[in-house]
Amino acid sequence: MSEAVVRILVVDDHTLFRRGLTALLSRDPRFKVVGDAADAGQAQRRAAELQPDLILLDNHLPGVSGIDALPALREAAPQARVLMLTVSEDENDLAAALRAGACGYLLKTIEGDALSVAIASAMRGEDVVAPEMTAKLVSVFKAMHTPMAIPESAADPFDSLSQREREILREIARGASNKEIARTFAIAETTVKIHVQHILRKLNLNTRVRAAVLAAEHGLM
Repeated sequence: MSEAVVRILVVDDHTLFRRGLTALLSRDPRFKVVGDAADAGQAQRRAAELQPDLILLDNHLPGVSGIDALPALREAAPQARVLMLTVSEDENDLAAALRAGACGYLLKTIEGDALSVAIASAMRGEDVVAPEMTAKLVSVFKAMHTPMAIPESAADPFDSLSQREREILREIARGASNKEIARTFAIAETTVKIHVQHILRKLNLNTRVRAAVLAAEHGLM
């Protein structure tokens, strides 16, 4: 049985960007753009009417910002996941979006294939944050004094990691992508992906973002 198609609402004040994004997502049979909106008020009405599975939300909207519109959007479509897609690399915007209930934060510089992967990850309930924002996210968590709990299964969650896995985890916490990590250690990108999978499994985590935060909170950096 095939997976249900993800119904998407695109919210952005630039008409050409909305059209381009709609065309891009339409190439993937897993997704269907069911509507779009140019401002927060229109987005709220469309969300209530369409009940999408996912809302791609820009922050820089006329009048009410995307972040400020988040609570109303989540009320209008309670089951929808909201994924920020913006040009802002401001860590305060990142923190505010996550606190307001966004399931992730992506930059508009993202490649089409990476966006598709991010949407699929978000629909699986995973945290989705642009690699460029990972280090800033770590800083935000530390500033908020919200330490991530160490899994009860081990006094030191990093004991199970190999030396290379520790090195790769440090790079992840600094915001490095798999490609950058591969270049740093002169190994194949596929090898990095395998190491990352092992790290997440050993730490009992489901995303590299959570692994980065854990590493920062417990001094691995």
